[in-house]
Amino acid sequence: VQIASASRLSPTGVLVPWGLMTSISSAGTPRRWRAARIARAEPTPFSIADIFESVRDITLPISVEKGLEIRLSAPAADLRVGHPVALSRVLLNLSTNALKFTDEGAVEVGGRKLDGDLVEFWVQDSGRGIPPGAMVSLYEPFRRRQRAGEYAFSGSGLGLSICRKLVEAMGGELKVDTEEGKGTRFHFAIELPSAQQ
Repeated sequence: VQIASASRLSPTGVLVPWGLMTSISSAGTPRRWRAARIARAEPTPFSIADIFESVRDITLPISVEKGLEIRLSAPAADLRVGHPVALSRVLLNLSTNALKFTDEGAVEVGGRKLDGDLVEFWVQDSGRGIPPGAMVSLYEPFRRRQRAGEYAFSGSGLGLSICRKLVEAMGGELKVDTEEGKGTRFHFAIELPSAQQ
């Protein structure tokens, strides 16, 4: 099986999955996001480890500035068939947010094989956690922070709303486990057949 190239060089020389730079530059223009269309594109073979490493490369400046560690835990069965651009966008958005709300410790981007072709992905941090009051509006696309420093996924809230739509378009459900003062774990599971069959 030939693994399709899903990467290119960013202007800074970092190897980035196709479509990931577009997701960064168009973060403030929600009309460019077409979650269902991205995930309904023809599935292609890709490497989960390559996606993880690209996410780490892109977020490295943030982690270095804050003195945080980015840990990668890719599944052993690495080569899969699916939608690498959609998966990359979700993991990048979740990782960026995890770093934003973590002051010490680490952020882990992980994946593991479940039953059949099901693969679980997660982004876990050791940050402040999400207050119960913020959970109610966590996925609202245009929520606003009431006070400086209050938890918000992005300035407009669009980041997490888009992540959820992308995960749903890939056949999964974005879930969150959080505890104030100890951290947050976003996770989802999607069907990704092996590219080595």
